[in-house]
Amino acid sequence: MHKHQQYWQHTLRLTAVLLAIWFVATFLVAWFARELQAFTVFGFPFSFFMAAQGALLIYIALVAYYAYRMDKLDVEYDMQEGD
Repeated sequence: MHKHQQYWQHTLRLTAVLLAIWFVATFLVAWFARELQAFTVFGFPFSFFMAAQGALLIYIALVAYYAYRMDKLDVEYDMQEGD
């Protein structure tokens, strides 16, 4: 049962970190949009870029990393689904 608890702790930690990144990309960028207009990305204000493209790229990266890391954890803790 100890192995299952470690697996669950790693899963929760990974989910919390990725959720924090999602929160920053979604809410904090919108909250500080006026302040972030001073920065430019590809010629656009940072807040506009994040709303138009950046957040979507971050979401895709988060989902891909989650799937990759969970596959590794499943193998490490022998929790993968049957074939």
